[in-house]
Amino acid sequence: MATTSKAATEEAHGYEFFGPPGAFVISFGLPILVYVFNFVCNDISGCPAPSLLSPKTLSLDKLKLEVGWPENGFAGLLNWEASAATAGYIFLSMILYRLLPAIEVEGTELRNGNKLKYRFNTLYSSTFTLAILAAGTVAQGAEFPVWTFISDNFIQILTANTLFAYGVAHFVYIRSFSVKSDNKENRELAAGGHSGNMLYDWFIGRELNPRVTFPVIGEIDLKEFLELRPGMMGWIILNCSWCAQQYRNYGFVTDSAICITAVQALYVFDSWWNEPAILTTIDITNDGFGFMLSFGDIVWLPFVYSLPVRYLSVHPLTLGPLGIAGMLSLIGLGFYIFRSANNEKNRFRTNPDDPRVAHLKFLQTKRGSKLLISGWWGTARHINYFGDWIQSWPYCLPTGVAGYQILSAGTQVQGEVAHVMQDGRQVIQGDARGWGIFITYFYVVYFAILLIHRDNRDDEKCQRKYGEDWEKYKKIVRWRIVPGIY
Repeated sequence: MATTSKAATEEAHGYEFFGPPGAFVISFGLPILVYVFNFVCNDISGCPAPSLLSPKTLSLDKLKLEVGWPENGFAGLLNWEASAATAGYIFLSMILYRLLPAIEVEGTELRNGNKLKYRFNTLYSSTFTLAILAAGTVAQGAEFPVWTFISDNFIQILTANTLFAYGVAHFVYIRSFSVKSDNKENRELAAGGHSGNMLYDWFIGRELNPRVTFPVIGEIDLKEFLELRPGMMGWIILNCSWCAQQYRNYGFVTDSAICITAVQALYVFDSWWNEPAILTTIDITNDGFGFMLSFGDIVWLPFVYSLPVRYLSVHPLTLGPLGIAGMLSLIGLGFYIFRSANNEKNRFRTNPDDPRVAHLKFLQTKRGSKLLISGWWGTARHINYFGDWIQSWPYCLPTGVAGYQILSAGTQVQGEVAHVMQDGRQVIQGDARGWGIFITYFYVVYFAILLIHRDNRDDEKCQRKYGEDWEKYKKIVRWRIVPGIY
């Protein structure tokens, strides 16, 4: 009876993301937005395209030329080379997942009382791949074929990954209907993933932890695999490709591009190093796996988060020693808060007698769980989100007051510093100055909204789970994310 009661409590789950209308907008609006960002800020005419700054003279044909729209229209958004490269990239990650040494860790308890086992070796497999790319770069420099291929087929690679994200979402949705009620296979539906609305369930994810068994490779947990491997490593790879593009454009790589690439790589490597900590995140323990996570992991993360370095590949900026020191200070502060808080929570959950957390005060709930009310988690209910957001600023600040125009070779430029590309074209800010901020600083704004939304979702989940105990907890730990402010 106790198990049934617990399941019933967790099943009482309403719509999120404004329900089916919100699911529709996100599922079909965000992919378009990614294309808009990567077309509007380009290496052909400017960032943004000049016609967008003069709406009175704007024409669709002229805009297509300025943004590099394929001559054969929508068919040009995809090619076999990019599709094969994307498939090969994912297949390589799967092979390394199986072949390289790994540790096995048990996940959190399912509703039937069992625990899934996870195989962790993302740090090894991703480092192996990056080492190959590094060796190729040492041997061939910025002309290494991987970097030139990405630059030449970038939009087509974006399309291939987008189609893959849709394909995965369809596959796990259809397959989720084979989940059996007896749960002997340790397959279960996510609490909020079977509302009965097809679009919403496809978007939010019906099955909690879908797993697939492949010949030779074996079983793969799709949610955990896709969250940490192809997209995360793709983020680093795209940044490196844009650094190579900057070198091909100007013969040097600026400290701003190196800074963003390095701090973002640090963030990614930290997630790989602490891979078992993912098992206590809301993505793994609560969310189903549907289009929301598949698109976020495969497309949104690598192709949106790398926009600042892509911008710098065309409009190079130098930070200097003081600028670098400022960026490193910010990233250090954010990383310290983020990692210290997460480590504290993970240690307390896995071994509350650990001397590093044994002194912490907690609220004992009627469900048996212990809610921390001192240490990092006594300052704010999601203090780790605050550290995470601080880390996002050095991803964007090195782009400065963003915006540029690209002029043809030989154009006379007066009163403004021009960056001359290897092909003779000149890059100035001109009338575009400041307008690129909407693209290069998008991540900071988006991430703040995302973290606030995650906090609200977690608050609702905990309210359903703990009831009166959660109200007591919130009176003790008043602040949500930023102590003293929010």
